[in-house]
Amino acid sequence: MLYEKINEAMKEAMRAKDKETLSTIRLLKSAIDLARINGKTREGECPDELVIEVASKQVKTHKESIEEFRNAGRNDLAEALEKEVKIIMAYLPEQLSGEEVEEEINKIFDEVKPEGKKDMGKIMKEANAKLKGKADFKLVSEIVNKKLGA
Repeated sequence: MLYEKINEAMKEAMRAKDKETLSTIRLLKSAIDLARINGKTREGECPDELVIEVASKQVKTHKESIEEFRNAGRNDLAEALEKEVKIIMAYLPEQLSGEEVEEEINKIFDEVKPEGKKDMGKIMKEANAKLKGKADFKLVSEIVNKKLGA
């Protein structure tokens, strides 16, 4: 399970005295534990889906912050967050390329057969189920909008 993998990585970072990796993994583990405490799982459980959901949210917020820091000219802070993103990405499934995401969305379109912009919710619901943790949903949304002619 991913949660155990994170615990092991945290121990390894402690042994190696790798403060940067350790702090990033601790933040990720804390966010996962918070989600567990907030009732998303039963006592003693931590499914991989929860770890992927939390890690994906962490990556998304980090990427937004990176963009803000770059716009503000704070490349030092942006670079630090980019290193954290790389560490967190190790606990996510392999990310799909733009072409692979487009192929998956084409399959979803074949299944859902949207009639226009009003079916965006149905398409995004299917995309969320099939691509969660595997694709950047900003890209998914852009592709879906383009295909719907928005």
